[in-house]
Amino acid sequence: MKIVEGLFYSNDHEWIKVEGKIATVGITDFAQSQLGEIVFVELPDLDDEFGANDPIGAIESVKAASDVLTPVSGKIVEVNENLEDAPESVNEDPFNAWIFKVELSNESELESLMNATAYKEFTA
Repeated sequence: MKIVEGLFYSNDHEWIKVEGKIATVGITDFAQSQLGEIVFVELPDLDDEFGANDPIGAIESVKAASDVLTPVSGKIVEVNENLEDAPESVNEDPFNAWIFKVELSNESELESLMNATAYKEFTA
């Protein structure tokens, strides 16, 4: 299982890369391996605003469907439209197949997330 240093991780198996006030969010390698072959990714709408832990979309695999939660509050500023035609890219490289980018409205929420070491222990 791949865990990337320098990212934040949620209890719901999302990874978060923060650059300034923008957080890029995707699902972890652990999450994609649990889901199996991903066949569909529902993306949020641009400019929609969400609170931390709100469902923003869904990921469907041949085994199951799962909500995608936003680990942080904010406004959706970009979505990965490539996932509409190639949802399987989440299985192939979950750390490059990000789902959405959100402009943070409460940076202190990052303090409740895990670093790579804590996430590794969480998934052990």
